[in-house]
Amino acid sequence: MRTLLLIAMLLLLGAGTTASVHNVAPPAQAVAARRAVRLASAREELKSGVITAGGARMPIWFAIRGQAPAGGRSLWISLHGGGSAPPEVNDQQWRNQQHLYAPEEGVYVAPRAPTDTWDLWHQAHMDPLIDRLIEDMVLVHGVNPDRVYLMGYSAGGDGVYQLGTRMADRFAAASMMAGHPNETKPDNLRNLPFAIFMGGQDAAFRRNEIATEWSAKLDALATQDPGGYPHQVTIYPQHGHWMNRDDAVAVPWLAQFTRVTRPHRIVWLQDDVTEPRFYWLENPSPKAGQRVVARRDGQVITIEEAVGVEALRVLLDDGMLDLDKPVKVVFDGRTLFEGIVSRSEATMVRTLGDRGDSRMVFHAEIPVSLSEPR
Repeated sequence: MRTLLLIAMLLLLGAGTTASVHNVAPPAQAVAARRAVRLASAREELKSGVITAGGARMPIWFAIRGQAPAGGRSLWISLHGGGSAPPEVNDQQWRNQQHLYAPEEGVYVAPRAPTDTWDLWHQAHMDPLIDRLIEDMVLVHGVNPDRVYLMGYSAGGDGVYQLGTRMADRFAAASMMAGHPNETKPDNLRNLPFAIFMGGQDAAFRRNEIATEWSAKLDALATQDPGGYPHQVTIYPQHGHWMNRDDAVAVPWLAQFTRVTRPHRIVWLQDDVTEPRFYWLENPSPKAGQRVVARRDGQVITIEEAVGVEALRVLLDDGMLDLDKPVKVVFDGRTLFEGIVSRSEATMVRTLGDRGDSRMVFHAEIPVSLSEPR
């Protein structure tokens, strides 16, 4: 399938691997080629009710609500609770999640976790499953990929802490209800609006205390980084683990946001499940604990911080800067690259093919080494 996809895209794009602005095909052609290859399988997958990716299978239930806006439907991914329990317990939690929230418009999806373990939403197979689910819904039901929202309750809230941070560049906004972050930190939420809803009496595993601690952390991050870390934290003092649906106010709060695809500043901390790409940066050798901070100002890309990272690829397109003029990449007082960057069909094909996300297609890339020259 992947070979057929690449052949189809390259037939539309042309045989070369690099080209000038005049003969690089626009992203619309690459997107059309992928759609032609993936549409039938996406329809069959949604009809079957099971998403398959990353060696795992994830059953889903979904409902379509309201009229589709001109820009496409929203998508609401709602993660159930449960965890380390018999399958029938998690099945019941899944059924409950199917009707827990009711956005007025959009495709509301309640996935059933592939496993019955305590970390049912944390595991590495979740990332490709979520990507596959989003692409299927974009292809079949006209979802706008910039209006995808993540939410979850209890163990599903654990999943929002995990997936919302490491996959922040997939979502318009995320809301965590009654969960626990475990080892996750909030660094990656610089460009993702993030809500926390918690019962003030939800003391198991210190959920209530940790929610308060995250509130303080997000406040501090937003103060230190103006324009970053939009958030809302609501602690209901009268509630324990069950918030009696008061947390449903998260739905209109989330709906006001659209995804930021080309942020001017990125903070990227690798979790124990690593990601090779985050917004307009790629890490060819991702490892847990690596941290990168980068910003773009006009024609200059500045790597502000790089901990444990030896190399990066900077992804660019004509909407971010002028690719017909020199681009500079700097780090630690050194110029890592300066010059004209060639637009590349291979880059466009790869950045579309790795997720199927039409809004995250890039035209050019700059590989840079962050190691000190010998």
